Amino acid sequence: MMRMAVLGSGSGGNATLVHCNSTLILVDAGLSAKQLVLRMAMLGIQPEQLDAILLTHEHSDHARGVDVLMRKRDIAVYANALTREALSDKMKSNIPWRVFRSGQNFDLGDLTIQAFKIPHDAAEPVGFIIHGADAQLSMVSDVGHATNLMREQLKGSHAIYVEANYDEHLLEIDTKRPWSTKQRISSRHGHLSNHQTAALLSEVACEKLRHVMLSHLSSDCNCPQLAKRIISEGLSQQGLDHVHVQCADQHQPTDWINISPSSNQQSPTPQNTTLSLFDTF
Repeated sequence: MMRMAVLGSGSGGNATLVHCNSTLILVDAGLSAKQLVLRMAMLGIQPEQLDAILLTHEHSDHARGVDVLMRKRDIAVYANALTREALSDKMKSNIPWRVFRSGQNFDLGDLTIQAFKIPHDAAEPVGFIIHGADAQLSMVSDVGHATNLMREQLKGSHAIYVEANYDEHLLEIDTKRPWSTKQRISSRHGHLSNHQTAALLSEVACEKLRHVMLSHLSSDCNCPQLAKRIISEGLSQQGLDHVHVQCADQHQPTDWINISPSSNQQSPTPQNTTLSLFDTF
């Protein structure tokens, strides 16, 4: 059985737990190490139980906590070569890097993971398609526009974690951000708006889809009620009223969400596993 829980999401930091049978991973570690540990504990998890940390890109709101978290722990950190290069000089800890190639599939315990390139203003940002025995979780955050590759990858998902960063009108009237920052946010290498996310989901959603987790909402230029309404209306127009749409919060973790289509029960507490890894640095 596969399940997920978002520890926090927004410009202040992003991190998500994914658990499948005996495998537990953390996708991004953009909160402080202290917050990562505290929020994992709220969900019954200790960091020593993690089999791996996967990084989508090097920006601090996705990788801030890695260095301190790893100072007393030995957890494999997966990243592509350019993301690793961008982070290595900033790390004081001895990070056990596992380098993957964007576009490749690799096995990680009970999971099969595919990393694919996405457009964002980072070294080599990626999204992840995470396959368990009976479910597919797709994760894309910090993406400027939907590509054909992204659309193809997201199809067939039981759950999709995707950003809905801003509302176009709220961004336009925002007084805190200079025009150059607004241009970056709305550019083809910035972030997705509510309506862009709704359009993407309308193209890729299918009857298998049960959960949509909206992430990286701007605290100034968006609000959960607005984002949820726009995305839900878009899915409803495709006849997908059964999809549960939820917004991740910056300040507290979500509950565990079961992704596997045949299970409504929480899975047991994950145990540590031994992984067969590659490209060790």
